[in-house]
Amino acid sequence: MRIRTTVAAVSGGLVLSALAVPVAQADGGGVHKPTAAERFGVSRAAMSAAAADELPVVSKVTVNGGKSIVAGTTTGAQTFTVSLTASHSAGIEDAYVDLWHGKEHAHYDGVFPPNEQNATCTPVSETTSNCKLTITVDARRYLYMNSLAGTWHVTAAAIAADEVGSVYWNDFYGTHRIQRASKLTANASPEPVKKGKTITVTGKLTRANWETRKYTGYSTQPVKLQFRKKDSNTYTTVKTVKTNSKGDLNTTVKATVDGFYRWSFAGTSTTPAVNAAGDFIDVK
Repeated sequence: MRIRTTVAAVSGGLVLSALAVPVAQADGGGVHKPTAAERFGVSRAAMSAAAADELPVVSKVTVNGGKSIVAGTTTGAQTFTVSLTASHSAGIEDAYVDLWHGKEHAHYDGVFPPNEQNATCTPVSETTSNCKLTITVDARRYLYMNSLAGTWHVTAAAIAADEVGSVYWNDFYGTHRIQRASKLTANASPEPVKKGKTITVTGKLTRANWETRKYTGYSTQPVKLQFRKKDSNTYTTVKTVKTNSKGDLNTTVKATVDGFYRWSFAGTSTTPAVNAAGDFIDVK
């Protein structure tokens, strides 16, 4: 068995603490974030050895095809693909990606490691490989606080196929969003209505509360009221209204032509964008 000498470049410096054997535990059911030592079999002796002249270079990491991960109140385990592209003059032997939440890697309150013990790495040249893993997000078990919604850190790592087993490990390679699912309704009335009369359009913006496992109103959020004519496929924005303390929406407009009214929410870092189904108004 070869000895693996590892160096991790994070934020312009070397971070050997990320390779240490002692591990941190998250509060959420004892979820464990592996270290480079555990993942790639690095020993303390190897850590103190001379650093390799060349480290693997990670050029791209993609989580869930670049789309945010969204969890509702009843969402169970969802499995997503993550991919990593890395290169080294000797080629790439293995790779690693995880998602974690917290200010630093030693103190975190959520982590989703890959399911596989080893990545599936496909060479695209003598030096570069595309590696794939899957990550399972078990929302009901591990998304137990609303504060876990938003931006998560992405750890990216790769080990070269050289004699020393050079390792690149970066706990802050990138970020990815895990969000609370949102819902939006719309109702326009009265219907039918005479041309020129007032239409009242109401609605409600809610999002998943991971602590109560219910949908609750999303307050003080700007939401666009949009309209499309009966024979059109395109919605145009009429006005913007903010939700009240319960997530309710209420506004009035003048009836002009037959068409559909809907509310449209652009989303936030913790909550995805959502459009209500259009509600038809028959103008006489």
